[in-house]
Amino acid sequence: KDLHLPVAVPEVPSSPRHEFPADWSLKTRLLFMSSQSFSWAEHLKAQEEAQGFAQHCRATEPNLPQSLQEPKLSTELRCAFQQSLVYWLHPSLPWLQLFPRIGADRRIAGKASPWSQDEALQQVLMSDWSVSFTSLYNLLKAKLCPYFYVCTYQFTVLFRAAGLVGSDVITAVISPTTRGLREAMRNEGIEFSLPLVEESRTRKWKSSEVNLETEGANSLEAGNSMENGEEPAPSDDDDEESFSWLEEMGVQDKVKKPDAISIKLRKEKHEVQVDHKPESLALVKGTNTFTLLNFLINCKSLVAAAGPQAGLPPTLLSPVAFRGGTMQTLKARSINAKARGHLAYEDIFSLEIVGPVMPHALHSLTVLLRLAQRGAFSAALYTHEPTAVFNACLDSASPAFSKEPPGKDLLRCGLHPEALEQLSQHPTLGKSALRFLEMKDYAYTWKS
Repeated sequence: KDLHLPVAVPEVPSSPRHEFPADWSLKTRLLFMSSQSFSWAEHLKAQEEAQGFAQHCRATEPNLPQSLQEPKLSTELRCAFQQSLVYWLHPSLPWLQLFPRIGADRRIAGKASPWSQDEALQQVLMSDWSVSFTSLYNLLKAKLCPYFYVCTYQFTVLFRAAGLVGSDVITAVISPTTRGLREAMRNEGIEFSLPLVEESRTRKWKSSEVNLETEGANSLEAGNSMENGEEPAPSDDDDEESFSWLEEMGVQDKVKKPDAISIKLRKEKHEVQVDHKPESLALVKGTNTFTLLNFLINCKSLVAAAGPQAGLPPTLLSPVAFRGGTMQTLKARSINAKARGHLAYEDIFSLEIVGPVMPHALHSLTVLLRLAQRGAFSAALYTHEPTAVFNACLDSASPAFSKEPPGKDLLRCGLHPEALEQLSQHPTLGKSALRFLEMKDYAYTWKS
C-alpha cells in the first residue's frame, strides 16, 4: 500500500533547533514516520508495562542510555514508552469517547446515557466531578500538578500552575467564549481580560496614529466610513474624549457624533462579533482562578441540557493522578508500508498515537524517538482546533521573576525536567499550533 505519503514537507520550515517550541493545544492524533523500524514499540512484555505504570505513578525520570544499537532489546526504552502514554481522566465511562467534547454530539449519539433523564443521577455525577475538579486545582496550587484541561461541550479551560509560560501566578485560559459566558463571569466578580481583542485594538490605534501623522486629510473619509458600517473596535475610553481630535482639526461639525445608545449598540455588536472565535479567549489570573473554579462548579450551562451530551459532566484531563481520576493510556500502533521513492518502492515505518495528547506527552515521545530512531523522524500532528489559541503569548513575566530559573518550584509536579523547561518558556506559536515536526541529524524543524 501507499500509506501516509500525503503528509507534505513544509515549504518554509523553521531553522533547525535542538528543541521545538511548547505547544499547549490538545492533539487528537500523532503520526510519526521514519526509515527505521518502530518494532521496539510493539508487544510490550507484562513486566515492561507494569514498570512503565510504576515509573509514571512515582514520577521516576527514565534512565535511558546515551545510544542504542538495537532499540527492541532495550527494556528501559520500552518501559519509558509505556510511561509516556499514561494520562488521567474523569469521568471514566468506557463505552463513551470523552475527548474531544466540542462537536462530539454525532459520535456520542445513540450510546447509552442513563443519566440524561435522571436528575438524581446527574446530581451524583456532578458532585463527584466537583470533588475531582477541586482536587486538581489543589494539586495545581501546591505545584504538584503542572496543568490540566476542563473540556466542556462548548469551550475548553486550561489551568496552568505558577511558573509555567513565564507567569508567577496561576493562570486559566478559556476558549472559545460568548458574550453570555463573559457577562456571567463578570457578575460573579471574576476579573479577566480578552488579550487578543486588546492586542487587536492596540494595533488598530497605533496604525491610526501613524495614518493621522502622515495623512491628516484622510480623517474625514474615516469618519464617513464609520457611518457606513466599517467600524473600528470600540474603545473603553470615554467616547467624548475620543472625538476631541476632530475639534483640534476643526471638522467636528462635519462628523456626526454617535449618541449614548448607538455607542452601547456598537460595543455590544463588537463584543458579539468575537463570540466562538479564537479572539474571544479569556485570561484569568491569580486568586481569580479560584473564583473561576467555584463559578464553573455552579454554572448550569457547563453541562448540556439537551442532546446526546445532556447531563454529562465536562471531561477533566491531567498529566498526573488526582482524586476520582482514572488512569488511561494513549493508543499506539506501528505500521509498515511501502512508499514511492525516486527509483523504486522503499520501506517506510510509522507509529500512530491516538487519544488526548497533552503537551508533556508530545515532548516525552519525541525524546524517546530521538534516541530510538537515531535522530531522524517526522511527525504529522492533528490538533483539536479550539485549543490552538492556547499558544498565544498572553502575558509577560515580571523582571524579578524572569531572573529565576523557570519552573524551579515545579520539580515535584511529575514532568520530565526537559519538558518542564520547555513549558516554562513564553509561548511563541501565536494562535496556531504545530502541524508538522521533523528531526534530521538530531535537530528539529517544524511548521505551524
